[in-house]
Parts: sequence; structure tokens; C-alpha cells
Amino acid sequence: MKKSVSILIIALAFASCKPKQAVVSEEVVLAGEAKSAKEVIAGHNAIPKDFKTLYIKGDASYKDSKQSQNVSVEIRIKKDETILVSVRVLGITMAKALITPKSVSYYEKINGQYFEGNYAVLSRWLGTELDFKKVQNMLLGEALDDLEKGNYQFSVEDGKYKLQGSAPRGISKSFFFEGANYLLKKQVVAQGGQEPRSLEIQYPAHNQYANALLPKEIKIEAEQKDRVNIKIEYKVVTFDEKLTFPYEVPEGYEQIFID
Repeated sequence: MKKSVSILIIALAFASCKPKQAVVSEEVVLAGEAKSAKEVIAGHNAIPKDFKTLYIKGDASYKDSKQSQNVSVEIRIKKDETILVSVRVLGITMAKALITPKSVSYYEKINGQYFEGNYAVLSRWLGTELDFKKVQNMLLGEALDDLEKGNYQFSVEDGKYKLQGSAPRGISKSFFFEGANYLLKKQVVAQGGQEPRSLEIQYPAHNQYANALLPKEIKIEAEQKDRVNIKIEYKVVTFDEKLTFPYEVPEGYEQIFID
């Protein structure tokens, strides 16, 4: 059951690239540089994402204390409406996930199981409240939260602009940005207490396209009793194609319920 969730997390964590791309130059932020939190947030929100649909192909690796695996991933996004993820091994579809603003559904071939539900299980697994917008933001290299609605302490740390905030239940959130285009380099969500958990998402590099500025690579580390590491490399991206979103649970699969 946990492995089923792990396969879905690999799929949801994926982001994108395109054949004709240019790696975006980044700048180190100097201590005391005259910027404000408001300017950094506005700069980050101004990064172009001008498309209606996005088609993505790439590779991902997954590792926890018990297993490791390499997969290829295909993602189809209809902006703000639907995300379809296909996970393949040697060209064979091993799992699919259909994500909408109201629900998360997936099936996986190894155990012949499927799940239909909401974002609660993913939120508990990653230690932060998730919804469709946050999942989409993660794929596009944007901050999980709407930064304009939060209160953050502003500083410069390790050559990056840092926004530090907090949420109920002892949750802390940190966002780090480079200095040239306010690209998100890292976001961290952590919760202490009796069952500590953390989620760290890094964006080592970005590519520039005519339609958007997107991550080139994503590294994810989620820790809650076990530590999970995911690395995604982005191979191909195309914009505004007419996409279909085929999803049907194969006959005979067993429905599972995750507490």
C-alpha cells in the first residue's frame, strides 16, 4: 500500500522541459542587498507561464530505506483543470494518476490496485496541506503557497533571498530565491512534535522557453519515519497541443482505502 503511494508521489513530483531551451542564468544575492519581501514575491509571480496545455516527458528516480527504482514519466496538464500522469518502465505503463481540483485517482499494475479519493492522503504523507493548485505549482517550479497572502520574515541566506513563515500546528515554511529572476531554488515545509515530518523541494536549474520559464530538474526529500528521495530530470516539453486525458482503471483491479 505504501509502495502504491510512493509511485504516485513520484508522478506528482515531476516537472518539465523542451527540445529548444536555454538554461537560465542565475545570480547570487549579496547580504544587505536593497530588496524587500514584496519585491521578491512580485518578481517570482511575474515569471511567465503562458500556456493552456503542457505535455511533458522525463525520467525519475525514487529511493527509500527499502527500495529504489527508475521510471519514465509522461505528464499532460490542462492548466488549472486536469493533470494526467503516466509512469512507465521499459515502455510499459505501470501506473496512472488523474488529478483534478476535486479528486486524486490512480491505479498501479504491480499489485493490481486502484485508489479514488481526495488530497488528504497526500497531505498527510508529505506533511503539508495539498490541493490541485499546489500540486500544479510544484510541477511548474512555483511556490506551493500564495506568497501574497502570507506574513514572512525576509532575509538573505546562503546567497539567496529567504522568506520564512509559519502555519498552524507548528508548521514552518521557508522559500529561497535567486537574485536575477527570482526563481524559486528551494522550498521547505517542516513540522515538529511527536511525529516530526519535513518536505524539501529543490530546483537546481531552470530552462527558458517561448511560453514559460520552467524547472530543468527537481530534487525532493520527504521525511516522516522513513526518508524518501526523488530526483527528476526533464527531457521534452511541448506547449498548447490538443491533448486528451485517457484514464480508465483496468478490469479486475482491487480498490484500496488509505487511512
